[in-house]
Amino acid sequence: MRKKRVATVSLAGCFGCHMSLLDMDERVIELLKHVEFDRSPLTDFKKFTRRCDIGLIEGGCCNEDNVHVLQDFRKYCDVLVAIGQCAIMGGLPVMRNAIMHSDDPLRECLETAYNSSDKVYNPRQEIPNDPSLPLLLDKVYTCVDVVKIDYQIPGCPPSGEILWTVLSSLLQGKVPELNYETINYD
Repeated sequence: MRKKRVATVSLAGCFGCHMSLLDMDERVIELLKHVEFDRSPLTDFKKFTRRCDIGLIEGGCCNEDNVHVLQDFRKYCDVLVAIGQCAIMGGLPVMRNAIMHSDDPLRECLETAYNSSDKVYNPRQEIPNDPSLPLLLDKVYTCVDVVKIDYQIPGCPPSGEILWTVLSSLLQGKVPELNYETINYD
């Protein structure tokens, strides 16, 4: 039987969802019997080498690079799974959407982050604008705001157990089912 190809990426997130993949413990060895990783921080492949069966996305979209990467994942992956609160609801990065009140909310955000915060030492009052930096978006977008997402796995981060359950189902061609008790975070 052919191994399934899996790609993973961390957009605007903390990498905690990737750490949960490792929290599957010895089941990672079992997983590797059934999958090979393509574009992923786990392989350090920066580009797709060919079409993938499953794409796992953590993090939302804060800059144009995040959007392009997410669009590539939709293009190259048969099934796209948003993992964790940042991918599904924007997580902590989305907080900037709610606190900006000016006509230029991005400028206000950058001014606060680099100049007006009492925790920042920036005597030249410069905001980074190197051309190699990706252009920041006007606000933070969730994955579903940008592309079609097939499945969402909530949590911050979701446990290795939940990731194992979902991946096992997808690898068997089944629709993943998570009962309320599994994803209840009360």
